[in-house]
Amino acid sequence: MEQKTQEEDQIVTPWEVAAEKGGKIDYDKLIDKFGCQRLDQSLIDRVARLTGRPPHVFLRRGVFFAHRDFSDVLDAYERGEKFYLYTGRGPSSEALHLGHLVPFMFTKYLQDAFKVPLVIQLTDDEKCMWKNLTVEESQRLARENAKDIIACGFDVSRTFIFSDFDYVGGSFYKNMVRIAKCVTYNKAAPSFPSSFPHLFSGKDSLRCLIPCAIDQDPYFRMTRDVAPRLGYHKPALIESSFFPALQGETGKMSASDPNSAIYVTDSAKDIKNKVNRYAFSGGQDSIENHRKYGANLEVDIPVKYLGFFLDDDAELEHIRTEYGAGRMLTGEVKKRLIEVLTELVERHRRARAAVTDESYACMMGSRHAPL
Repeated sequence: MEQKTQEEDQIVTPWEVAAEKGGKIDYDKLIDKFGCQRLDQSLIDRVARLTGRPPHVFLRRGVFFAHRDFSDVLDAYERGEKFYLYTGRGPSSEALHLGHLVPFMFTKYLQDAFKVPLVIQLTDDEKCMWKNLTVEESQRLARENAKDIIACGFDVSRTFIFSDFDYVGGSFYKNMVRIAKCVTYNKAAPSFPSSFPHLFSGKDSLRCLIPCAIDQDPYFRMTRDVAPRLGYHKPALIESSFFPALQGETGKMSASDPNSAIYVTDSAKDIKNKVNRYAFSGGQDSIENHRKYGANLEVDIPVKYLGFFLDDDAELEHIRTEYGAGRMLTGEVKKRLIEVLTELVERHRRARAAVTDESYACMMGSRHAPL
């Protein structure tokens, strides 16, 4: 189901992302084409009011920028009705990169802020079929990815992680068949609470909120079309922009190029080398010109990465102002980014090492207690 904009020059689908003439993705045009809504300041302020905590940096800085029916979820929450979160991962690589972490970091914030259950799907069956992996290798990658996901710090008492190979059957499979009779898309079942009777027994009216990247919107539009025909609420979506490759903001990162991303397995030396060698700079070609003209912040990757991972708004604004005016050099900005990313990756590495067999089993398919 392909969506194209501006005379079909911009392509954004779950399978392909290509900006117009190799440039940047135009998110305003995507909102118009897909028919979703802009996540405006009034909604962000409402989240802060309802949760009693500051908005996440991804909300403050527009990383998550669009939604479908998020206001309906907040209306229900304000009436005292809970909802549950659903997100997922297709386990096709040994380790996650920072772009993979973004939705999980944001989902953890939503779970903590609203104190709601979370379901995470690992589509190991899909990757087995489409990535030429054996069943055993797909399951192994799912287990390794699950440890990285658990390391994000989700609430053990409110989180259920499952792989398709281990879980599909029973009520879940019945919903897949019901959906398949309506559309040819079979990954919608986790959007409906009856797929998890051991978690949400008697709560078929429970709403679902799905944090995802904007390229997943076509998938879930089909799910939303099917939901009323099966007697469920339409799942709500909260959607993010794409995390850019180190080489520049041209769409999605390439999994085939390890130097296009920072991985959670990268050493401090790897991170320093990748940022210094590959992070595309908006600085000028000489110090003299840089002092005169300043950096082009629209294309500078170090500044964009700091926009994701540097929590201090005042420091980020200071860097943007000084760098944009030419008073700060590219090397200084990259040095700060290396510090931020090294700390982030090291913190994740420690958390992953602390994942026990008990916490793994508790969050994975052995869970039987309601969330």
